[in-house]
Amino acid sequence: MIRTQRLAAGVCALLATLAAGLAFPAAARAGEPTGEGTPKVDLVLDVSGSMRSRDIDGGSRMAAAKQAFNEVLDATPKDVRLGIRTLGANYPGEDRRTGCKDTAQLYPVSTLDRTEAKTAVATLSPTGWTPIGPALLKAAGDLGTDAGSKRIVLISDGEDTCAPLDPCEVAREIAAKGIGLTIDTLGLVPNTKLRKQLSCIAEATGGTYTSVQHTDQLTDKVNQLVDRAADPVVTPVATEGAARCTDAPSLKSGLYTDREEFGQQRWYKVEVRPGQELRTSVSVAADRAVNPDYGVLLRAVTVHGREIVRGEAAGNGRTDVVSTGLRYPKAESDDEQAPAETVCLQVTNSFSAASGVKTTPGMPVELTVDVVGGASQAHDVASFGLGRGWWLLGLLVLTGFLAGLVWGWVSRWRVAVWRTN
Repeated sequence: MIRTQRLAAGVCALLATLAAGLAFPAAARAGEPTGEGTPKVDLVLDVSGSMRSRDIDGGSRMAAAKQAFNEVLDATPKDVRLGIRTLGANYPGEDRRTGCKDTAQLYPVSTLDRTEAKTAVATLSPTGWTPIGPALLKAAGDLGTDAGSKRIVLISDGEDTCAPLDPCEVAREIAAKGIGLTIDTLGLVPNTKLRKQLSCIAEATGGTYTSVQHTDQLTDKVNQLVDRAADPVVTPVATEGAARCTDAPSLKSGLYTDREEFGQQRWYKVEVRPGQELRTSVSVAADRAVNPDYGVLLRAVTVHGREIVRGEAAGNGRTDVVSTGLRYPKAESDDEQAPAETVCLQVTNSFSAASGVKTTPGMPVELTVDVVGGASQAHDVASFGLGRGWWLLGLLVLTGFLAGLVWGWVSRWRVAVWRTN
């Protein structure tokens, strides 16, 4: 009985110790690769024939969109360059090939002239098809590839009518270019198929989908998205990992984006000088349907292939993003001329595609690299990522051990007293 109590006490103390002592790597901050430039927004409006329907606050969907646009134009920040593109606004015929080319720039992405923009919006009349995919491709071209926040706000009341050009695949291709462009979508009809398509478009680029059924909701949401474009942002720098470390790109502190296919490995290199600490994390996003039970592995390896430290995480289908990180401090050297060490970073995923899902382009990968000075000792952090938490861990283990001894002695004393009495 006494031994059982001692064992239970020791196990409880050890579990408490492990729970309290485990420390996660510190979040890396973005470094030099930041995007600074004029924020740009392209409002893409569906002007297809279905926009005549009168089911938004007693008026037509087109009337609600016009009213929202006018209020948004009045509230657009001065430092935002805004443009308007339409789809389905000009061709009323039945020829599908012609209808699927019906997208035009109503107002160029530029410094806003509110009077001119409002006049252009007033001329719109619901007309033809719904070529969402072609309109997104053109809108991406409207925004260009220069630095700064770039956002497309798509407003539609129906699915794309120009298959097989899947607008969700178009969004993935835009995201794969690494130009820092976000697509937000707003649906004017509570339709399951529409929601699924617009959600897929938004998720492919890290944007949001919102269902709106009232004019004031539409106005508020578009205003919010335009204002968000003006917020300071860190734009990930596009990079392309290699199949092996020797060919990998050399990265400095900053935020990077890449694409990785299912089950693929990508390699990157980072220079770490004596006395510095490498902190890095990676996130892989499932921007399409994947099978459950997946994971991501991040390894820091020497150029000779010896593993230094690793971080890994797993998912079961309940989340669209899986992330992990690691820390590697390089001990200080007495030699001031000691060369930097090349650390190879390997990113591996175990995602698998669901039936019928395209595997290209690869899934979005976001890699954060931070090389800081004043690293803690190498044997601290390299083991399980505990860092200086080892001191706390040792203290708690000792406390648990002593608590177990005291508990056993008290239990034994109580049993002896009971027997005596």
